[in-house]
Amino acid sequence: MPFKLRLVHSALMSFVLCLLMTCWVTFINLGTSTSFIAHWLTAFSLSWPAAFVTAFFTGPFILRLAQQLIATNCKETPNADS
Repeated sequence: MPFKLRLVHSALMSFVLCLLMTCWVTFINLGTSTSFIAHWLTAFSLSWPAAFVTAFFTGPFILRLAQQLIATNCKETPNADS
């Protein structure tokens, strides 16, 4: 994967996942309190950089692992359509 594509993909994937997960965990912990948005934005701003770095550096390994799992699965079930 070209470097620029890998960079943008990691940024977008980590942004979406981090946005949704911090929202969910903040909601679980606080419910619909008046400080929900402030806590959510704090959690997001602290976690997105870590999520981006993690996605960027583990992405190639995860892609290879997924390819191996799919290849192994296809070999075991040759009549499977998907």
